Amino acid sequence: MRFFNTEGPNRPQDHYSLPPLSRWDLEEILALIDQKKYFLLHAPRQTGKTTCLLALMAQLNREGRYRAVYANLEVAQPYREQVDKAMRAVVEQISRGARDQLNDQDAADLGREIVQTSGGGTAVNEFLTRWCAGSNQPLVLLLDEVDALIGDTLISLLRQLRAGYPQRPDAFPQTVILCGVRDLRDYRIHASSEHEPITGGSAFNIKAESLRLGDFNADEVRTLLLEHTQETGQPFTPEALDQVWTLTQGQPWLVNALAYRACFKRREGRDRTQPIALEQIDRAKEDMILERVTHLDQLAHKLQEPRVRRVIEPMLAGTNLSEVPEDDIQYLLDLGLCRQISGHGLIIANPIYREVLPRALAFTPQASLPAISPSWLAPDGSLDPERLLKAFLAFWRQHGEPLLKSAPYHEIAPHLVLMAFLHRVTNGSGTLEREYAIGSGRMDLCLRYGAVTLAMELKVWRDGRPDPLSEGLVQLDGYLAGLGLDRGWLIVFDRRSGQPPIEERTASAIQHSPAGRSIILVRA
Repeated sequence: MRFFNTEGPNRPQDHYSLPPLSRWDLEEILALIDQKKYFLLHAPRQTGKTTCLLALMAQLNREGRYRAVYANLEVAQPYREQVDKAMRAVVEQISRGARDQLNDQDAADLGREIVQTSGGGTAVNEFLTRWCAGSNQPLVLLLDEVDALIGDTLISLLRQLRAGYPQRPDAFPQTVILCGVRDLRDYRIHASSEHEPITGGSAFNIKAESLRLGDFNADEVRTLLLEHTQETGQPFTPEALDQVWTLTQGQPWLVNALAYRACFKRREGRDRTQPIALEQIDRAKEDMILERVTHLDQLAHKLQEPRVRRVIEPMLAGTNLSEVPEDDIQYLLDLGLCRQISGHGLIIANPIYREVLPRALAFTPQASLPAISPSWLAPDGSLDPERLLKAFLAFWRQHGEPLLKSAPYHEIAPHLVLMAFLHRVTNGSGTLEREYAIGSGRMDLCLRYGAVTLAMELKVWRDGRPDPLSEGLVQLDGYLAGLGLDRGWLIVFDRRSGQPPIEERTASAIQHSPAGRSIILVRA
């Protein structure tokens, strides 16, 4: 039985699959190869790059005009500045690819000879020159994970390819496709051999194009999911199909991971007589986030990088990006962490990532929480908003100040501590949804626990700014209207200098919004 794949390249005999080459402009790629161009393919991790490269290799070899070889260069990453060892590893990967994919034993023998006799700075160039010169067909070389190489090893590879470029196609590959997460322009190569960082463009100025492999569109998501229905007879409800698209926005790994959990991992989903419903998709999403599956964990790890923080911190705070370098923004786009939407600017790429980022940042404050008795629950186990308010005010007065220091992003420290507290409240029995955007001036939270839905808006009062109360009431009106609610909380964190201690200034009061809604105002 086939299944949804979340590890490694897709195999149509094992995995539900879309035709890989339909995800590219294949006509453009074949034209670039015919024109003897060297070009890049880049896309975020786990979007199907390797699957597409292998499919392209297979098609080229079937057609017979070219010999195509795929090689993954990640094996050379550990050598870092050890050029000799790294370049020999590259030669070994390519020559083994020729042996395994083309049954070319001569290439494998030549690779061993080069590794034993040539210096690292010329090994790749010499191998490719001698191999191509002895072949009666032009070579197309597909090099995957190129940006896994670091410093001098990456410079050496790029410059050896550039040095051999004039000899193509008789004594060098007709086309080389470099594949990785980032576009070449984003390579900042810090090498011991150079005084200043080298950009990828200067080290490899023979690049003709940079092609980006996109996510699935809504129709492709639906087509992939319905492969399961065709295989097993188990349908998805229309709401479940729509929710997979809504949560993932077509990110290939997320689509497969959600569907795999709903259809194969969760017990109720394995009953093929029952449809996959909206609730199972939502629960699969929560499971993935709570377990911090590898893909999401890698994403969260990126939050520690300064150039990621320079974009994500103001986005979470609802402030403007100010003087964030263009390269930082492009880096987040290349990672697939953000996307640029006409009319909306820069946003987090999909709702799952939007959940993961603040959860990951709230992890340390959450781990630092003291033991808290669930005094917010009514005797029947339901959530009581009035009890929750009292519990939060008591918690904030006692623990707010020291916990602010545990938050990794200073600008949104109060938000992270509050979310850590609310995660303790939900504790697997409820959900916490977040809305935030650049320039919005706030973060919105929606706590769902059983029959209770509680909306909160978070504002920050900073030095030199007016009291955000009036603006917050207007904004909260819009948020509550969208949720169909007639009451909510407005929490104003006072971050001005010279204020009394948190335990003295934390208080609540009743306000009414411009639309007449009852609002609990919390000043903290």
